[in-house]
Amino acid sequence: MTLELPPVLREILAALGRAGFRALLVGGAVRDQLLRLPAKDLDVEVYGISYDRLADFLAGFGRVDLVGKSFGVVKLSSGDSVWDFSIPRRDSKTGRGHRDFLASFDPAITPQEAASRRDFTINALAYDPASGEVLDFFGGQRDLRNRVLRAVGPAFSEDPLRVLRGMQFACRFNLSLDPATAEMSRGIASEYTALPKERVADEFMKWAVKSPYPGRIGPYLAATGWDVHFSEISALAGVPQDPEWHPEGDVGTHTMFVLDQAACIAERDGLEGDDRAVLLFAALGHDFAKPATTALREREGLGGEKIMRWTSWGHEPAGGPMARGFLNRIGIKNAITAQVVPLIENHLVHHAIGPEITARAVRRLAMRLAPASIAQLVRLIEADASGRPPLPPGLPPDAARLRDAAAAEAVAERPQPPLILGRHVLPYFNQRPGKHIGDVTHAAYEAQADGAFHSEAEALLWLERYMATHLSSLPQPGRPHR
Repeated sequence: MTLELPPVLREILAALGRAGFRALLVGGAVRDQLLRLPAKDLDVEVYGISYDRLADFLAGFGRVDLVGKSFGVVKLSSGDSVWDFSIPRRDSKTGRGHRDFLASFDPAITPQEAASRRDFTINALAYDPASGEVLDFFGGQRDLRNRVLRAVGPAFSEDPLRVLRGMQFACRFNLSLDPATAEMSRGIASEYTALPKERVADEFMKWAVKSPYPGRIGPYLAATGWDVHFSEISALAGVPQDPEWHPEGDVGTHTMFVLDQAACIAERDGLEGDDRAVLLFAALGHDFAKPATTALREREGLGGEKIMRWTSWGHEPAGGPMARGFLNRIGIKNAITAQVVPLIENHLVHHAIGPEITARAVRRLAMRLAPASIAQLVRLIEADASGRPPLPPGLPPDAARLRDAAAAEAVAERPQPPLILGRHVLPYFNQRPGKHIGDVTHAAYEAQADGAFHSEAEALLWLERYMATHLSSLPQPGRPHR
């Protein structure tokens, strides 16, 4: 195998070789190359050299950063590129937490010993650019071919974060969990509470941003026993649904299909970063409230007969607070949560749309969803509707009408900007700020959503009439100032 490397990096590796040191590409770059994926993070491990000598050597090729000294890492910046160079180390467990390790460095450590401290066999691969050889001491290439996620060895249990790393790896690379690794994971499930919230968030964000197979998350968490820490997900399994509407099975099964459909939609629409995360977390949480709201209820059939059906009345509004609690607990930033919650609380709104949707209704929906958007909601609706095999995937007709109406009103991506602002209202109160200004601008925005005016000129006429009628009843009345 020949790994594609930037010319500057190849020059550095060759220089290290000429100086008598062995430099290997390690970790994800080798894995991704074998999977025919772009190798983004190029990490180099250098043998037979001390940390200070490595830093001095690299200083001749760019700017070095020693912030990773306690881990034996030197960051080298050259142009727009940043690479991590490290010396091999041994880790000794000193406590219960993810960070409770003592690292020791020894230039005599072999590549096999260095690889033995990695988490999974697929990440314990190394590439020797001098010979073009892949160093595979633990069967990582075999596991990649067989799509198996397997721990390198018993040391896996020393770091509980590895279980969550495995979660996002399984979903990114479509991997099945090795039974022995699942058993080790179950043995350290109680150590979840020792993990820093920000590291938990990192792994869930990688799942949300990078996973083509996010629906593997449910089976993975169940297999590892870590589903006890994410009760909103585990509670979905086994919750019944009406087979006419959901032939795919229970709510847990449905949610995993919805997640995979959301990933396909994100790929189709070019969603990246936080935008992709919003869709994936909304898909994950859209039915969080079904376990608490599902019941077998009497309904009226097409012929007027009484039939019993599984229904989940009220799971839309109840699901928003549950999703907020879940996302806050795993450390997802507020900017994402603030979009996910209204999407979940409105993911069935299209069912209330008849053959015609009014401009007022679509404008008000855009306001209700903010900071999320109707465009985001339509993607969630499509994922939800498509996660019901063997029913065909696609956007329901009523959601398509919603999409088109939002485009016609120019509110697909955001609500209409308010035409009446505080600066328009202040003159009516002799330039005195206060709550009364917000009261008026809020009333104006409500009127705008109802279609009372459509331009700034019309808005100012509305404001004049409104103030003539309401000025005396506002909290801080004043005389109009013109």
